[in-house]
Order: sequence, then structure tokens, then C-alpha cells
Amino acid sequence: MLTISIAIQKGGSGKTTTALNLAAALQRMGKEVLLIDLDPQANLTQSMGIADDIELSIYELLKQAASGELVDTQQAIVHTGVLPLIPANLELASAELELVSIYGREQLLSQVLGQLGDQYDIVVIDCPPAVGMLTVNALTASEYVLMPLQAEFLPFKGVQRFMKNVQLIKKQLNKKLEILGLVLTKFDEHKSMHKEIRAQLQQMYPGKVLETGIRSNISLAKAQEQAKDIFTFDNTANGAKDYRALATEITERLLTMAEQ
Repeated sequence: MLTISIAIQKGGSGKTTTALNLAAALQRMGKEVLLIDLDPQANLTQSMGIADDIELSIYELLKQAASGELVDTQQAIVHTGVLPLIPANLELASAELELVSIYGREQLLSQVLGQLGDQYDIVVIDCPPAVGMLTVNALTASEYVLMPLQAEFLPFKGVQRFMKNVQLIKKQLNKKLEILGLVLTKFDEHKSMHKEIRAQLQQMYPGKVLETGIRSNISLAKAQEQAKDIFTFDNTANGAKDYRALATEITERLLTMAEQ
């Protein structure tokens, strides 16, 4: 089982959209994929049509792990009709404070995922837009991190800070953590600033910028409004073409990285 965190130190980067539609594309390629919503805003959970009053969320699973209870990961999985998901709710926001004094707090999500066995090929985690205890847990439990960002100045600066955090977590907590790549969202190859930022990223992080860019596409937002992935909503939309291409590129990259 491979675990991929979708993470970046910036809101509005397309993390949730990427988590949902990349997972859906991988599923259509024959992979067994599980989504985890680790963001207290619960955007992924809401995008999949799940109500706020869920009985068992990722918050309860982390609390079980923190208290030394047997973690009932299977019972928390919601089968949405789109993809299986371990949902989040607003209570997750308090986890940052509640878990800070727990011994081994960085490993709690690893304990939760350890109960899954080989049921899934890939787990995709939608992380909060900050490097707090939840994101640290995700990166500690993951083999790979995928960073979506818009081709704009502020997200570009945020990448530099986030990269330092990733390297620190790799050094101190998770030596197997690797950067899967940077994916540009709301990308327009006709805009000079977008091309310039891509070129700068390629120069700063050779081999880490994915060739596939995700274009602005209203169908991506409409699909989430209807609690659908882009392929179920409109398989011919540019968003579907882009996420299909991204899944193919990532699959090839995973094979190459595994061989190295």
C-alpha cells in the first residue's frame, strides 16, 4: 500500500480538487484507492456529499490511537458511490491542541493506516493548508508528497518554505518520505507569468515539476457541487483530460522511483 499526501503550505491551491480527481483517475486505472480527509475544513468530505453529523471520522480514529485503544479504521470508511473515504468534521480542528502533549503524536495516523493491511493499493490524504500536527502526521505516514500550487508569486514563495519542512520531517521522522512532484493548478500556458514560474520551479527543483498542468475548468467546481468526481460529471471536460494525464504521469513516476 502506497500513501500519498496532497499537501502545500497555502490555501486555495487545488489540494482537495486534486485529491478527489487524482484518486478517481487512479481508480479508473484499476487501482484500489482510499481517500482520507485530514483537513478540519472538511472540504473533501463535503465535496463527496457526506453530511457533517458523521458518527466516526478521522478525528475519532486519531483519538483512539492516542488513548491506546484498538483503532477501528474499517468502521470509519464511508462508501460514497464515488470513492471510499475516511471523512473529517469540524471537531478535527481541536486535534492540533489535544494531540500536542501525546507521546508519539506524530505516529498516530500511521497507527490508523496500519489497520488497513493490503486492502488498498493507494491511500490519498487531503492535508490542511498549514504545517501543524495533522500535516506532520500525514507526512510521517506517507511514502510520497504531491504539492499542488497555482502559478502565482505567493504560492511560489510558499513552496520554498514547505520544501524545508518536508526535508525536516524526512530527516527526523520519516526517512522514506519522497517528493512525488509539484503540479501546477489553474495553469494557462498562454500566460507569460505562468510559464515564467514553471521555468523557475524547474530550475530550483530539477525533475520535480510534473509535465501535466491542471487548466482552469468550471466543470471541476460544478462536479464538486454535485458531489461527483470530474469523470462521473463530464468525462470529456478539460479537467477530466488533465487529471487522467496526471494520474498516468504519476503512475509512471512511481514505477521509476520504485526502481531507483
